Amino acid sequence: MTGLPVPIGYEARSVLFDTETTGLDPLNGDRVIEVAALELINELPTGRHFHALIDPERDIPAEASRVHGMTSADVAGKPLFAAVAVELLAFFGDSKLIAHNAPFDFGFLDMEFGRAGLPRLPRERMIDTLALAKTRFPGMPNSLDALCRRFAIDLSARTTHNALLDCRLLAEVYVELTGGRQRGLSLAAQDARGPVTVYVHTGPRTPLPIQPTEAELAAHAAFLKRVKEPVWLME
Repeated sequence: MTGLPVPIGYEARSVLFDTETTGLDPLNGDRVIEVAALELINELPTGRHFHALIDPERDIPAEASRVHGMTSADVAGKPLFAAVAVELLAFFGDSKLIAHNAPFDFGFLDMEFGRAGLPRLPRERMIDTLALAKTRFPGMPNSLDALCRRFAIDLSARTTHNALLDCRLLAEVYVELTGGRQRGLSLAAQDARGPVTVYVHTGPRTPLPIQPTEAELAAHAAFLKRVKEPVWLME
């Protein structure tokens, strides 16, 4: 963020996303089994989202299932990644891409896009909320769960790592990491997709002099008589 005022009606789009996988290393054959993404306008969710369960064309190890709660039976018969890749890229558009521990998710999607004959995601579009959190809270736990607890975000629905739920939680965390609910001077959106109303600088202003009333001048003079050697009356 630049910190400059955002013009009324301006829509800065970004996409927050998450993946679930069969393991930790795409170079060792691990695959994506779920991908979810949320659209943000001016860093607030619009309600538009993308979600897909994916057949990884391999088994899901028990240790991975303990993390995200999904087994091979849950993704049996689901589309292959190549079948959803173009739709996912269309949802991403040319927006900034936000993820928690983003290099992990970027690495998996790069591998999957490569298998589908599609280009990797440009790293200049990456925003890593884990890096943001480590900068703001150095030396503290900065997992998604830890950040939700720190910002008093409800975790009651999160019993396992579900990509779409994680995106919705991360969207709330991202708002807090980037300044809380204060955007400019106001966050009054006209509707779910409407522009955010904020202060707009329109150029130099004409100073408006303050004109005290006669009563105020008299009260001020009376006050000065009670002050010993007021410096603002000395020559």
